Amino acid sequence: MNAHPFLKSILVLLVISASAFAQKSTDNPDPHDCSKLPDYNKLKTALTEAVKQGKEANGGLGNQEWGTVVNRDGIVCAVVFTGPNRAAEWPGSRVISAMKANTVNALSTNNFALSSGNLYAGAQPGGSLYGLNSPPNPNVAYFGNPQEFGMQNDPMVGKAIGGVIVFGGGLALYSKKGELVGGLGVSGDTACADHVIAWKTRHSLGFDAVPMGVAPGPSDNLIFDIQNGVSQSGFGHPDCKGGNPSKNIIEQLNQKLPVGPK
Repeated sequence: MNAHPFLKSILVLLVISASAFAQKSTDNPDPHDCSKLPDYNKLKTALTEAVKQGKEANGGLGNQEWGTVVNRDGIVCAVVFTGPNRAAEWPGSRVISAMKANTVNALSTNNFALSSGNLYAGAQPGGSLYGLNSPPNPNVAYFGNPQEFGMQNDPMVGKAIGGVIVFGGGLALYSKKGELVGGLGVSGDTACADHVIAWKTRHSLGFDAVPMGVAPGPSDNLIFDIQNGVSQSGFGHPDCKGGNPSKNIIEQLNQKLPVGPK
């Protein structure tokens, strides 16, 4: 059943405007504070190691990836790529990874995590979140010198990227204390492979103390329950075509790399 149009409009406005989901907090008075998150070098190392496992372990095409981390206020803290240079990854995936990070941070809480892929079914025509997709802030996404993309001084760093994407590759980041501290976005391969690589990266970094989610575990894993265009749970994601299949890998993620309180 569709959400009330007024409530849906409010939700869309909240996630489009970066300032709308900034959280005022006495323990994080600086909205640009990234101290609770993995830094550039840690993110690059963890993401690169996950990608190196290849399409046999991750599914997909075996592509190089972009990765972005945002803090709880939606401010970009780090942008990295895993290949030898920025041309080795899909150029468009830099911004997509940032939007995925923004999405999961904007729509998760200390008590409940939603991966970007959990939003797919609800955002389709007739779904309760239809219209949720929104573009990034173009003044952030396409600003600056391309030679700095994916470097420590990437032009997106320190700015709110905004935007919402509803397919796999975005995961909320929880400290070992169970505090939601931001979001991770991974892009550059199939959405399913992106999800696997993001899951492995988050686990390696130690930010997977997920408190609750819509998938078994409970977790924020992808759910493959779409039949005849309808998700039985309302949080389903389609199986991904292209390259090696990821469905079986994804269904075993929470057994092999479980999330939850540490």
